[in-house]
Amino acid sequence: MLLRQRDSQVLLRTKALAESLKDVAAELRLVDLADFVTFIHREQFANIQDLVNSSVELFFKHGTLTYGAMAAFELEWDRPPAITLGMEFHYKSVTILFDLMLQTYDAGVEIRAMIFDEDLASSEEETQVFIQAIAAARLSRPNKSRH
Repeated sequence: MLLRQRDSQVLLRTKALAESLKDVAAELRLVDLADFVTFIHREQFANIQDLVNSSVELFFKHGTLTYGAMAAFELEWDRPPAITLGMEFHYKSVTILFDLMLQTYDAGVEIRAMIFDEDLASSEEETQVFIQAIAAARLSRPNKSRH
């Protein structure tokens, strides 16, 4: 029973993180795939960092979401190409290390590690702190209904 509760909390966290990164992933998918492959192949990680930074700065507070200096690509004959970027999220007492996977029309996340600077009573409380941290780190969107 404890394992199922933990699995459901991991799923909630993954969904919350993925939802918060939709805009960032869409921005990164505007970059030509060949550029990502070239930068990864030539280990030009500073170029990837620049691309990530320019995409992230539109949606997250400065320094909260960063490129974690890891990238990989998959080019197979029988499936669409994919780029994986190691990412880090830091806000107040929450640190998340995760992979952002980009494909032509889709994106996904896989959480590798979560660190909380404070001891929390339960997995559910950790999830709430996690979701609040992501929401607080996002930049507020301008109201488009003004005339």
